Formats: sequence, C-alpha cells, structure tokens
Amino acid sequence: MADLFWYEYVLIGLIFAWSGFVRTSLGFGGAVLALPFLLLVLNEPLVFLPLIAVHLLIFSSWIAWQGHLKAKAAGGDEYRSKSNIDWRYLLKALKIMIVPKLIGVVGLLTLPANIMTTIIFVIVLVYAIGYALNRPFHSKNKYLDAVLLALGGYVSGTSLIGAPLIVTVFASHVAKYQLRDTLFALWFILVCIKMVSFLIAGVDLQLIHHLWLLPCALVGHLIGERVHRYMLSADSQVFFRALGIVLIVVSVLGLVGPLG
Repeated sequence: MADLFWYEYVLIGLIFAWSGFVRTSLGFGGAVLALPFLLLVLNEPLVFLPLIAVHLLIFSSWIAWQGHLKAKAAGGDEYRSKSNIDWRYLLKALKIMIVPKLIGVVGLLTLPANIMTTIIFVIVLVYAIGYALNRPFHSKNKYLDAVLLALGGYVSGTSLIGAPLIVTVFASHVAKYQLRDTLFALWFILVCIKMVSFLIAGVDLQLIHHLWLLPCALVGHLIGERVHRYMLSADSQVFFRALGIVLIVVSVLGLVGPLG
C-alpha cells in the first residue's frame, strides 16, 4: 500500500471502521461487507486479507470474552449451561468444513489476483441479491446443511467471506443465546488456519498498517456494540435490504473492472 494517494488511505481507514461496525453489530460479515469496497481501492486481495484476519482474531476474542462475562454475571435460566459456546455443534461443523477450508486456502495462494477478485465479487453479489430480496439462505435439510457448511468453509478459505452460508446453518442448530459466541469461536479457529497458511507461504502480513487500521476498526467496534443492542429488539430487514442494494452496485462495479 506504499504507492496509494492520501485519500485512498482515508477510504481504507473508513472501510475498516465499517468492517468493525458490521462485525460487532451483526456478529458476522466484517469481511464480506468490507472486502468489496477495499478491492475497489486496491485490487490486491492478499494485501487486505491478512489485515482482516488479524482484526477477526482480536475482536472475536474480545467479544467472546465479553459474552462469557455477561453470561456468568446474568445467571438466568438461559445461561445455566456450562458454556456460552455450543462446542458440540461447533466441532461437528468443523469436521465437515476443515477439508474444503484447506482447499480454499490453497486456491487463494495459487490463483492470480484478478481471478480471486472476480470470484469474491460474484460470491458477494449472490449474497447481496438475497439480502435485497429479503430471501437470505435458509436450510432445514441435513444434507443441504453439509453442502452449505462445506461451501462456506471453502469460501472462507479463499477469501474469509463464507459467513452468510455458515451462519445460515448454525442459526438452525445453535440456541439463540449461544449463537453469537459460537460463531466467534468458529471465526477464531478458521482464521487461525488462514494465518498459519499465510506464515508458511511467506505472505506479507502488513504489520505496520495495523498501527493505524486497528484504531479505525476499534471505532467501528464501539459503535457496533451500541447498534447490536438496538438490533436485538428492532426489525433489521430494512437495514439488510438497503445493504444488499448497495453491495449489488459495488459488486457490479467491481466485476466490470476485472472482467472488462
């Protein structure tokens, strides 16, 4: 990112603040809803994915720990289980996802940047259409669940944007009060695999840029905490629909570049 103009650095900082906001307010989507915008600034997925991965590790750990403390303090009926994370289903899902995840990582490290960017925008476009039409992915079939988890694992391996597919399945099998923390535990495990692969492959982790991007993400995180509390009791369909429309526009613009 050394050759960017000053306003492009400003845009990247704002996008990472947006990423932190989305991740905290929704419990997922920090990558899938930020990466398309980042690629419009700089079409290099391997520049941004290590940055997003580190943020996921830091903030998922923070949020999961906060959830544990709140659950312990609440002590109500719904928090009487030994853990606020559904480890049984988490481990079951990981058995399905781990091989596709590793295949996706290999694809990320071997495919050219323009091909990976096109794949990312196509995936985001599919998600965005579902949001805009208020028809997100749903599954009540165990075989379809396995397919969605495997596909989510693969997409997570290629670009860290498999959350919508994975959340669809987890929401059907994990208790509501455990869902958010279970997902963050999953993100932590998946991102650890990704980071190990980056280190083995010698990918530049962009460590110097964490000095200014982490504070940007933190601002978004703090705002997202407030919005998350509001969304627990409010209808979020309008938000998702508007978000879907914006992402459709961004994805189409992104595809015109790589494909044109």
